[in-house]
Amino acid sequence: MEEKGRLVCVVPVYNESDLIVNTIESLKKIDLIDEIVVVNDGSQDNTLEVINSLDVSVINLEKNCGKGYAMRKAIETLKYDYIAFIDGDLGESSIQTEKLILPVINGEVDVSIAKFSDRSTMTNTKGGFGIVKRFAKSGIYFFTKKEIDTSLSGQRVYKKQVIEKMNYIPDRYGIEVAMTIQTINNGFSIMEVPVTMNHRYSQRNLQGFIHRGKQFIDILKTFIVMYFRG
Repeated sequence: MEEKGRLVCVVPVYNESDLIVNTIESLKKIDLIDEIVVVNDGSQDNTLEVINSLDVSVINLEKNCGKGYAMRKAIETLKYDYIAFIDGDLGESSIQTEKLILPVINGEVDVSIAKFSDRSTMTNTKGGFGIVKRFAKSGIYFFTKKEIDTSLSGQRVYKKQVIEKMNYIPDRYGIEVAMTIQTINNGFSIMEVPVTMNHRYSQRNLQGFIHRGKQFIDILKTFIVMYFRG
C-alpha cells in the first residue's frame, strides 16, 4: 500500500457527555487515524468540558446548528486526504471504524459506510426509525437508481476528492442522504461495510417520535432542494 495520506476523524456531538469518552478512547487506538476532531454542536450539558479533557482537537459551536452544519464546518476548516465521520454515541464499539478506513485507504472504494447488523441498536425500529429509513432509501433510489441500505448511517469514510465534488451539505438530518446521492451521481463508488457497532436509538415515546418527525421533515426538505437543484 502506498503512503496513505492524512486521515482525520470528525465526531460531531450534541449532548453526548455520557458516551463520548469511550467513543474517543477507542478511536485513539486506531493507528490509521492522524487526528481526531470533535465538533461540539452547541451542547447544553457538560459535553464541551468533557471533550476538552480528552486531548483531541475541538471545534466549538456556541449554538446548536445541526449535524450537517457541524460536519460542513469541519470540512471547511480541516486539512485531510481522507475524512471519517463518526457519531459520538458509539462508545467502545467505535474501534470498528478501522473496518471502514481500510477499504478506502487501500484504494478499493471511494467511500465506505457502516452497515449495522440486526443485533445493532441502530437497526431497532422503535420510535419510527423503520419508516424514516425506508423513506430515505426510497428517496436515494429515486435520485440515483441505486439501492443503498445504509442511507442513514452516520459512520462513513470519504476520499477528499468525493467531498470536493459536493455542492450541497444541508445543516441537519438530511446530511447523510444528500452526501450519498451526490457521491453516487458524481460517479464515485460506495462500499457498505458490515459492523456490530452499538448506537443510541430513540425510544417509543413522545420525545422519540418528535425526534423521528424532525428527521423525516429534514430529509423531505433535502429531497425537495435536491430535486429543484437538478
